[in-house]
Amino acid sequence: MLSNLYHVSAAPHSRSPITTKGIMRDVILALVPAGLFGIYYYGISALTVIVVTIAACVLTEYFYNKLMKKPQTIGDYSAVVTGLLLAYNLPANFPLWMCVVGAVFAILVVKMLFGGLGQNFMNPALAARAFLLVSFPVRMTAYAVNQIAAPTTSDYIRNGMAVADSVSGATPLIVLKEGQSVDLVKMLFGNIGGTIGEASAIAILLGAAYLLGKRIISMRIPLTYIISLAVYVLLFGGRGFDLNFILGHILGGGLLLGAFFMATDYVTCPITRKGQIIYGIFLGLLTGLFRIQSESAEGVSYAIIFCNLLVPLIDKATRQKSFGKERAVSEK
Repeated sequence: MLSNLYHVSAAPHSRSPITTKGIMRDVILALVPAGLFGIYYYGISALTVIVVTIAACVLTEYFYNKLMKKPQTIGDYSAVVTGLLLAYNLPANFPLWMCVVGAVFAILVVKMLFGGLGQNFMNPALAARAFLLVSFPVRMTAYAVNQIAAPTTSDYIRNGMAVADSVSGATPLIVLKEGQSVDLVKMLFGNIGGTIGEASAIAILLGAAYLLGKRIISMRIPLTYIISLAVYVLLFGGRGFDLNFILGHILGGGLLLGAFFMATDYVTCPITRKGQIIYGIFLGLLTGLFRIQSESAEGVSYAIIFCNLLVPLIDKATRQKSFGKERAVSEK
């Protein structure tokens, strides 16, 4: 099994007090503000989706290790992080059994079958989101009505309409794609249609600031990603220097969540500084391509998944040269 292999590197060896468990705990804490905003805006259904998805991820990893007679790894909290990120990429009214399907796919297929944490070749949460988009496209785009902005029951009764519990296609990116403007203030502070995790850009940025302050992540990938997307939208968006259009693409569609929390995943991002910059540029260009030129208004998930596959090539092309000078050895 891949997870049983020992990785030995040449001296000198460095030691660090930072542990996987500690990093995952910090990521969970950083994700809390986005989750609280999502629950506040979308109601108890958002909390249910989060709890069920996390539980399904943890239990899947637990039973896999149990059946395969492997050491338990749920104590490193990586399954909790995967569950949180997957839940944040789902609508608040998403069927719970579909949440379980996505969680099993993320942990079992993408993570554990490839050897566990550190061996997966793409982000498990985003791979599961892509799987769910292909399997259940209608449910994945039927976004829950924001409990703060939604009309009250009395409003519906007065107008003689049935009360709706979901609305499909009401995301800011779709509005932008139709040539209209979006409310940037609502996108920044919340009160928009979309997935649980993208309810408020401010909440995501608060979590990102925590990770940056703890030096869990750096600004190289997120900043390069955001700037590259902005440049692409400016050049090829067809709206020129339309600030509402550019900022709408930055604040919408889970870009900030993807840039700070998923594109920076240690396992699936480049390890070299140059590689991280190249990685961020590719992410921005692909996201812009998917959003502007394709029929879909989204693009973050597919861009990150595709770039995850390029990481080995990027690392190989940008790896640092060894100390010393090579000399040709003459043949005798």
